[in-house]
Amino acid sequence: METSLDLSRWREPPRGVAYRRWTMLSTGLRLLFRARFFQILLAVAWLAGVLVGLLGVAFSQSIATGGWLDTLAAHFGPRAEALASALGGFAVLYPDICVRGIFTLIFWVHSFVGLWLTLIALTVMVPRLITQDRASNALTVYLARPLTTADYLLGKLGMIGGVIVLVWTAPLLLGWLLGMMFATDRDFIIYSVAPLLRALLFNGIALVSLAAIALGVSSLSRTSRNTVILWIGLWLVAGAVAGPPNAPHWLRRCSFSHDLGEVRQQVLRLDSVLTDAGGKLPFIDRRFADNLTRAGEKTQADDFGGALAGLGVFVAFSSFVFFRKLRPE
Repeated sequence: METSLDLSRWREPPRGVAYRRWTMLSTGLRLLFRARFFQILLAVAWLAGVLVGLLGVAFSQSIATGGWLDTLAAHFGPRAEALASALGGFAVLYPDICVRGIFTLIFWVHSFVGLWLTLIALTVMVPRLITQDRASNALTVYLARPLTTADYLLGKLGMIGGVIVLVWTAPLLLGWLLGMMFATDRDFIIYSVAPLLRALLFNGIALVSLAAIALGVSSLSRTSRNTVILWIGLWLVAGAVAGPPNAPHWLRRCSFSHDLGEVRQQVLRLDSVLTDAGGKLPFIDRRFADNLTRAGEKTQADDFGGALAGLGVFVAFSSFVFFRKLRPE
């Protein structure tokens, strides 16, 4: 009697939608970060995150009793020692202003670094998103397989989101965690959380906006050269046109980089930090306090609602273009 071995239970389990989307995402990111350019970009981004942590550690250690600031001031005489004691006293008596203000300033500076690194990365990524798929007719092959439009869209969005997280979000969180690991007081944790959340909110707004715009730009042309020219035009040329202070509001809203700058000012609230420091801290030099207040007024967002509306138009139009072009050719 012949017997047969039943191997049905050893068959590979079916792989569903989640597996297909993860495969597109992981493969795309792996191919991107094999390039030396992206490896250098990633190294710079994480170095910036480490610097954020070092600045937080330097601040917390310097104002502690017997810390770096006191030690350094001891070499410059009684006046320097009195100034160091006053600065340390401000941080103890007004932690909500001092700690929140310093970390807001640190995260505000890092937002420029993270945004610029993201825009540079997208300049190289944009032709690789959809342009090359259209030029090589790979889009037809992808959609002919058991892939849906949603799979393709989420895979491309995942690539953009993964890059932004790796060059902006994750280094920011790393810097904050490093600063908190060596903090000398729990006030540093308590009063740095709000600036961190604001920085992450701005990061999220930028991620959604840039992902949609990058997909829309990438789907417009079948040649990489035209795609890069269009992206640089929207980023640098439109940003330069919207840069002059006397430019009309409607022209400024046509630049997504200017819109993101307005959102940064409103979300991170550097203006309120400077205004609170100038108005509430008991500075002996009133001229210095007045300068802080005026600096806070200058950094206020002038057109936050219009900037959000401008980004919304960019996202809506880019999504329309993307879905219009996302079809086999």
